[in-house]
Amino acid sequence: EGGGNMAASGEGDLEGLCGAERPGAGGLALLGLAPSAPSCPHGPALLFVKTSQGKEEGRRFYACSACRDRKDCNFFQWEDEKVSETRLAAREEYNRNHQPPFTHRQNVERYKSFVLLPLSKRRFCQECQQLLFPAEWEKHLDHQFLCNISTAQLKSPSQLLYPLENKKTNAQYLFADRSCQFLLDLIIDLGFRRVLSVGTPRLHEMIQSKASQGEDFRVRSLLLDIDFRYSQFYTEDEFCHYNMFNHYFFGGEAAREACRKFLHQDNGGRVILVTDPPFGGLVGALAASFKKLMAMWKETGKEGHNNQEMPMFWIFPYFFESRILEFFPSFSMMDYQVDYDNHALYKHGKTGRRQSPVRIFTNLTPSMIVLPVEEGYRFCTICQRYVSSGNQHCEICNSCTSKDGRRWKHCVLCKKCVKPSWFHCNNCNCCALQNHTCEKTYAGCFVCGKAGHKRSTCPSLS
Repeated sequence: EGGGNMAASGEGDLEGLCGAERPGAGGLALLGLAPSAPSCPHGPALLFVKTSQGKEEGRRFYACSACRDRKDCNFFQWEDEKVSETRLAAREEYNRNHQPPFTHRQNVERYKSFVLLPLSKRRFCQECQQLLFPAEWEKHLDHQFLCNISTAQLKSPSQLLYPLENKKTNAQYLFADRSCQFLLDLIIDLGFRRVLSVGTPRLHEMIQSKASQGEDFRVRSLLLDIDFRYSQFYTEDEFCHYNMFNHYFFGGEAAREACRKFLHQDNGGRVILVTDPPFGGLVGALAASFKKLMAMWKETGKEGHNNQEMPMFWIFPYFFESRILEFFPSFSMMDYQVDYDNHALYKHGKTGRRQSPVRIFTNLTPSMIVLPVEEGYRFCTICQRYVSSGNQHCEICNSCTSKDGRRWKHCVLCKKCVKPSWFHCNNCNCCALQNHTCEKTYAGCFVCGKAGHKRSTCPSLS
């Protein structure tokens, strides 16, 4: 959900960065956040290395943590490069010039004044994505703007702001009401009273809205998000401008302290971290940041915290399961399908491959996560968790094995359950689609199976 840019970038065409996070995979590998890393407008850069299969590591370089496409942030520096004083000064100047026009404090003061204006004087510039005062109208005359901004609109900024949907840079898909309400109900039922909302503006918004309406609503939320536009609507205790790919608080120590204070209330008890990162983001970079947030929570020193992980919901597609478990072995994946308002494919109620692939990964005991029976989920007494109705228990695997809602089948040769459309291939010695191209016997077009051209120029596509 929410703000959050997709993945880091380096030199040339870096589309493959999402996949190659590990040395040896070929392409690019993420080495992480170095102590003396240079900075771009998105905070400290990440360190990468170019790799090629079976060969020695290539040259290391720094690239933006938040933007995968160099058109959005072209920061690049070799690790061993000597940068001149002139270039360093120019970079600092560039970083300063690429900060938002107002500070968070200024935006909070502007909001206080804005709500005092009569309805007819309240405007929002759609091009600049900014609340406008009458004195500022003239500068925005040739822009599209919304008039008569109501209090209800100010309380629902995710609907007022344009979602940033450019997949290469931003992936701002917002939870559908169904999923948002389910998550909030689940959080309340589990007894949590505070939610650290990392890149989940709609969940934060729903919590804020309910908290302002009813005195008996006890849940509170702090939003950490890279989308600074939200600072126009929330105070420093409700929003921190944050990059989840490098654990960077743009507001410095004051913002970090606001987050720490939020985590340490009630001696660190009854708080959960809920995050919905962009799906193109590097899992390794995200996991490093989440571990740092968890460490911040552990600093409360509450008895028992030392042996315990901060409770967490990480919302991500099911095909990243092995990567997430690599960093968080205590996590397990729930069958609940999370859907989004503004995503063509990730919507609830579709069947087969068009179902949303997005799931909840959590370190909470699976049996505690009650899924709605009216939406087709049932409790498996052997697995001790809720599963989708199509997810049948396999007696050989002794588990409910389906990942995508369809009933999977067991392959005796692979010794595991596979998708229903897959068949065992003796050439590859594993299960695959029936019309797949055998890796060992063929290296032609993936679409039609003929030699002499690649998939992108295949005549079958037309």
